[in-house]
Amino acid sequence: MLGATGTIGRATADALLRRGHDVVCLVRARPGAPAPVTPTDPAGQGGSASVRLVDVADPVALARDGFSGEPFDAVVSCMASRTGSPKDAWAIDHRAHLNVLAAAKQAGVAHFVLLSAICVQKPQLAFQQAKLAFEAALIDSGLRYSIVRPTAFFKSLSGQIERVRAGKPFLLFGDGTLTACKPISDGDLADFIAGCLDDESRWNRILPIGGPGEAITPRQQGEALFALLGRPPRFRQVPVALLDAIIGGLSLAGALLPSLAAKAELARIGRYYATESMLVLDPATGRYDAAATPSTGTETLFDFYRAVLGGAAAPERGDHAVF
Repeated sequence: MLGATGTIGRATADALLRRGHDVVCLVRARPGAPAPVTPTDPAGQGGSASVRLVDVADPVALARDGFSGEPFDAVVSCMASRTGSPKDAWAIDHRAHLNVLAAAKQAGVAHFVLLSAICVQKPQLAFQQAKLAFEAALIDSGLRYSIVRPTAFFKSLSGQIERVRAGKPFLLFGDGTLTACKPISDGDLADFIAGCLDDESRWNRILPIGGPGEAITPRQQGEALFALLGRPPRFRQVPVALLDAIIGGLSLAGALLPSLAAKAELARIGRYYATESMLVLDPATGRYDAAATPSTGTETLFDFYRAVLGGAAAPERGDHAVF
C-alpha cells in the first residue's frame, strides 16, 4: 500500500486490516518527519501490517527496499502529490506511480487499486492531467484495476468550522450555489477502496463515488453549521472575479519569481474547486449530475460537523485549503 500516512491512506490501511489482509505500507521518507506509525487491526481480524521507507522516485530503490523481491497479490495506492503544483504532480501522481506499476508487475501483482479524484473529468490543472496520464497507463498495463474517483472529502469542507464558531460569517463564492458535492468520510471511502479487492463489480472500472444523501451546496453547508450552533446564518459573498484577479497578478509576477508561479497554480486550484461541482459530469450535456453520482456509506458531512463541534479533532487540511 502507498499513501498510508495520509488521512484517507490511514483509514484504508485499517479497513484492509479489518478484512484480514496483510498490509505492507511503502512510505515516502521526509526529512524531519516523525517515524510513520504502523497501522493496527482495530477489529482483531488477523491482518498484519508493516512499514517500509522507500524512495518512490527511484525505480531501483522502490523494487529493492519496497517490494524486496517478494510476491504481492495487490497494490492499493492512496499516494498523491502534496501541493498539486505541476512539478510535484508530475513527479508523484504520474512518474512515481509508473515506477510503482512497473515494480508491481515484476512482483506478480494481479490487481491495482488507485485512489484518483472525480475532478479529472474536467481537467484544467496540472495535477488532473498527471492523474489522467497514469490512469491511462494503468488501464493499458494488463493488470486488473479499480480506479476510485471520490467526491469531496470531509476535511476539505471543514475549514470554516472555527470561524463560524468564533462568530464570523461563512464565506461563499458567488451566492453559494455555484457548486455541489456528495461529501464522503474517510471511513466510508476507505471501506469502498478496500472492497475493490473482493467485489468483482468494481474490477476493471472507473468508479466515481460519493457519500450518503443528496448533493449539498456550500450555502447548505453554512446553514447547517449555524443551525448546529443554534445561531441565525450569516454569509459573506466573495466574487469569483477576485480569484481571477489574484491568479492574473500572480501569473504575471511568476514570470520573474518561480515561487509566485507556484502560488498562481494553487490559486487556480482554489478557483477550480470554487466553481466546479464534485459530481459525475454528463459528457452529453456538459452538466454535473447528482443523480448519476453513486453513494456509499453512512456518515454525512453534517454528522462530521456535529462531532467536531462536540469536541472531536478537526483534520489537518493540508495545502489545498481555500479558507
